[in-house]
Amino acid sequence: MAERSTAAVDVADNSGDQPLAADAAKATADGVDTQNGRAADEPMPEKDGERRSAAPAAAPELHSGHKLARRYRLEECVTRLDGFSSWRAMDEKLRRAVGVHLLPADHPRARTVLAAARSSALLGDPRFVQVLDAVEENDLVYVVHEWLPDATELTAVLAAGTLEPHEAYQLVSQVSQAMAAAHREGLAHLRLTPSAILRTSTGQYRIRGLAVNAALRGITSDTPQRADTEAIGALLYAALTQRWPYENDAYGLRGLPKGVGLLAPDQVRAGVHRGLGELAMRALANDGATASRQEPACTTPEELAKAVAAMPRIKPPEPAFTAPPEYQHTTYQQGSYGRPAPVGMPTAPISMPVPPPPPLQSRTGRALKWGVAALLIAALGLGSWQLADALLDHGKQNNSETTQPQQQGPAPEKKEPAPLSIRDAKEYAPDGVPQNAADVDKTYDGDTSSYWRTKSFSDGPKIIIKAGVGIIYDLGSEQEVKEVSIGLRHPGDHTTLSLYATDSLTAKDAVDPKKKIAGTSTKDSSVKLTVQKPVKTRYVLLWITEMPYAGYDNFSGAGYKQGITDVKFKG
Repeated sequence: MAERSTAAVDVADNSGDQPLAADAAKATADGVDTQNGRAADEPMPEKDGERRSAAPAAAPELHSGHKLARRYRLEECVTRLDGFSSWRAMDEKLRRAVGVHLLPADHPRARTVLAAARSSALLGDPRFVQVLDAVEENDLVYVVHEWLPDATELTAVLAAGTLEPHEAYQLVSQVSQAMAAAHREGLAHLRLTPSAILRTSTGQYRIRGLAVNAALRGITSDTPQRADTEAIGALLYAALTQRWPYENDAYGLRGLPKGVGLLAPDQVRAGVHRGLGELAMRALANDGATASRQEPACTTPEELAKAVAAMPRIKPPEPAFTAPPEYQHTTYQQGSYGRPAPVGMPTAPISMPVPPPPPLQSRTGRALKWGVAALLIAALGLGSWQLADALLDHGKQNNSETTQPQQQGPAPEKKEPAPLSIRDAKEYAPDGVPQNAADVDKTYDGDTSSYWRTKSFSDGPKIIIKAGVGIIYDLGSEQEVKEVSIGLRHPGDHTTLSLYATDSLTAKDAVDPKKKIAGTSTKDSSVKLTVQKPVKTRYVLLWITEMPYAGYDNFSGAGYKQGITDVKFKG
């Protein structure tokens, strides 16, 4: 019997032919690459009757600081396409971060979005990112949902490598059970991609975008259960092999070789868990064929969940145990203390130590001690006086025979660099697109927990779409700069930064190779730049051209990004 649902995973645009660099784009909190306006979870073949309706051209024109219902303050736009926008916002009533989808009330999908959001909210399953509010107000429709600052996208997890068998087992078990529960309530996902799966700090998997994001994009399917089951199989396949089970590269993963069809996971990567590999093949669109036997295909999340439960449970890996160093005897423990004597060797009797004689305690003994001490002190004083007199006589004789060499003055002391105060700072954006201009002062406020951050970029470590990002610091007056220390928010491979002397806080061409005073690359969370030839300047540009990859954290989407804190100048 044909099934029909308007639920889907995210706002992905599935045009089809993206290069791998674009496929590796990391999603923001709503699964969309904010740098190019495309969905970061990348193309997925259309199938199972999936359809999209036409979309209007413009999203609502709102700005940071705008409040909805006198409660939700918009802070950062993370998506703007297809006539809607998605924001990170602050719920000022409960003092927590939330996500908000916005679209005009006359948008052709507005009614569908409201209905999908309210249906998803009624599910109330904690395995899904919860819809908190769905409202039509002042010609706007907005949907408020949870924001999980401690969660990491599966996209970022897979970028680091394959999952351990136990972790992959937990992934397919939790996701299939959650989707089976959603389908029992008439809700489907249709777009279960790596960017739709979040792993929390406790190791649980949560699914975002149920119903709402599909309604935003106008995605429907005639066979939603089969589509969701195949998508879970693709996730498991990617977790086992770090490859996407289709010919196209997607989600930062390389696809399979063209023209060979669907390969079993153990043919793609050695050492794949056999049971999980067969399970992935049964969920994918291959009629259940595996390398070793014929099993019925899993066509619904319920069937897949039962197949997972029927597998032998995969235990977590044993914790690594490091043997303690071999016990070393001290000088007080020599010999065979605590150990049996070797067979055939005579056992020597243990001799008890003889106690020392008691000290002199009588009145005569005390008098004798004081007398001996006085004699020693007198002898030492007399000997010291005679030795000093002899040395003085010898020195006078040498002075009369030879000319005393001229004494040289003491060597000049090397002055340690002194801290220089920062009077002001301003973000340097020669292309007119700043990163986070309002937070520049957090780089030198003395609080290591506050920082200025860049946006998340799709490509890296080298920034492709910009020449770089940076901040110009005003030292108040012309100073001799000798050393600069910088705290970095994200360690990893790798951050490249340089220092330039410049003319003003608002310089237009601050990156002048002739005025470069220092530069380096680092994988650490802090760096100290020492100026080989101290330069006198009032304004110094900190310029970043390469940044490491970092996952989703603290309202910032996964991607190539960096944060700056605790900048200190010395001269």
